[in-house]
Amino acid sequence: MNADQQLTRTERLDRLPVTPKHKRLLLGSGIGWALDAMDIGLVSFIIAALAVHWDLEKSTTSWIASVGFIGMAVGASLGGLLADKIGRRQVFAATLLLYGLATGASALAWSVASLMVFRFLVGLGLGAELPVASTLVSEFSPRKVRGRMVVLLEAFWAVGWILAAVIGTFVVANGETGWRWGFAVGALPALYAIFVRMGLPESVRFLESEGRHDEAERIVRSFEAEADPADYDTATPPHEEPIQGGIWGPALRRRTAAFWTVWFCVSLSYYGAFIWIPSLLVEQGFSLVRSFTFTLIITLAQLPGYAAAAWLIEVWGRRTTLSVFLAGSAVAAFGYGFAGAEWQIILAGCLLSFFNLGAWGALYAIGPELYPTAIRATGTGAGAAFGRVGSILAPLIVPPVLAFGGSTAVFGLFAAAFALACAAAFTLPEQKGVALA
Repeated sequence: MNADQQLTRTERLDRLPVTPKHKRLLLGSGIGWALDAMDIGLVSFIIAALAVHWDLEKSTTSWIASVGFIGMAVGASLGGLLADKIGRRQVFAATLLLYGLATGASALAWSVASLMVFRFLVGLGLGAELPVASTLVSEFSPRKVRGRMVVLLEAFWAVGWILAAVIGTFVVANGETGWRWGFAVGALPALYAIFVRMGLPESVRFLESEGRHDEAERIVRSFEAEADPADYDTATPPHEEPIQGGIWGPALRRRTAAFWTVWFCVSLSYYGAFIWIPSLLVEQGFSLVRSFTFTLIITLAQLPGYAAAAWLIEVWGRRTTLSVFLAGSAVAAFGYGFAGAEWQIILAGCLLSFFNLGAWGALYAIGPELYPTAIRATGTGAGAAFGRVGSILAPLIVPPVLAFGGSTAVFGLFAAAFALACAAAFTLPEQKGVALA
């Protein structure tokens, strides 16, 4: 028996270089991720438009945003559980189909109540898809670049949010029915779900846990067939000791508590800021088109934030990268609260985009590495579900805090949440270069 035959399938995957098949997996998952972001981003522009066209109060527009996050909280929990039961690819495709169709239906909404029902269904699919996609990419990525691959996956979020800003600026702002056309464009994931189901491989770790060894072997060999053996990583990686029990068992409860804290604080601050920025700019006296243009410029800063995090996560490690970007987010949020001139708003907003989205990339990279295969999607999904509680609260707390202390108080609150997340991130274990359990 040669050395290759003595390796497990997961060890064979870990030592591979990045192959064209890895890139197709990343692109296929990433396009779905971008479409997710486009949908959420559209809401921030659409509620600003509906507030004008339907003469809605802040409390009403807050609930339109929050009901989608309620669906995301439910979806994140169910999606992770289902992915550990029936497979990553199946859940990924089903959730894309659900939220794509529900987004298309949102374009036909005839009242606030009907819109909220459709937004809940959108959130249900969206919340289930995100942790499943990151788990799938993490389980296939070569060990040396696993963190970077997941950050690059998360970088597609910026692409989607930029698309949302473009649609918001040139479609949603274009008349009273522009928001309906915006939602119609957001229905594209329903078509993409068909490709996902046919084109992406199932997780080898999941297949092995289900006893489907022949299928798992075929998938590993298909990746090996595209790799040059001279580029294999032959180093022996450190292994984390096998961990028994659930995510709140004695061995995992500390990392779960820290992980949930980071998720909650980042969700609260990110969605509180970026869902409300277009509306707050309109309230400051900027026109709908001008406020959307400012938001588009701010959104573009997400891309270099992801690029920096993708590079640093394999240089500094997961924990340090996450903590530094969270600290930068806290400073940027504080600065935005005091911004008054146009250039100050754009500068502080761009810095907030840069650091916040870099932090998101690191968070999605570290999540799947915290848990063993049997509960990986469950643990990742549970953290995301708890984080969605923050995103549910975010749109609701902005109006009263804004009335109490203005934008300074709102963004001061977000800065404090980012600082708390930074402190929690320092307590997470460093998993750079560690083989997945």
